[in-house]
Amino acid sequence: MPTINLLPWREAQRQKQKKEFMLAIVAAMIVGGLVCYGAKLTMQGWIRAQNSRNTLLRTEIAELDKQIEEILGLESQKERLLARMEIIDQLQRSRPEEVHLIDELVSTLPEGVHLTEVKQEGPRVTIKGEAESSTRVSALMRNIDESEWLRDPGLDVVQTVENGPGRAAAFTIFAQQVPMDDEQEGTVQ
Repeated sequence: MPTINLLPWREAQRQKQKKEFMLAIVAAMIVGGLVCYGAKLTMQGWIRAQNSRNTLLRTEIAELDKQIEEILGLESQKERLLARMEIIDQLQRSRPEEVHLIDELVSTLPEGVHLTEVKQEGPRVTIKGEAESSTRVSALMRNIDESEWLRDPGLDVVQTVENGPGRAAAFTIFAQQVPMDDEQEGTVQ
């Protein structure tokens, strides 16, 4: 004979399904929480690793900046030293020129002319002095024009002044010093 179950089995089955559903939700929440926590830990690890790489890069960049400053300092020091060497070399090259200038002044000086001042500014030479007459000043200018180490003489002033019992011509002459070229330097030194 068929048995009829009069117990509320549907209600018990619903309660059982409800419990299973709640257990599945709780399990899904726990698994979801663990996945989120794992993702969070992974992201934090990645961030820490990137921050440590950034810190390493910053320290390396700071070290390179210091090295760049040192290099720039060395380059400026090198430029200063090269400029000094160029000045010293120029002085060494011009040293014989001064000797030639003085020697040339002595050889171009005609009799009756006395120099009171010789001034040089770059290649320009200013010669001041007194002569017995203005013709002697002209002779000096001709001698300078024919000189090997002086050129382009120019007369600035000729004044007649009383010089004791007689008269003298005070003069100012400008001339250009001829620089030594490399061939002359090799033969002079």
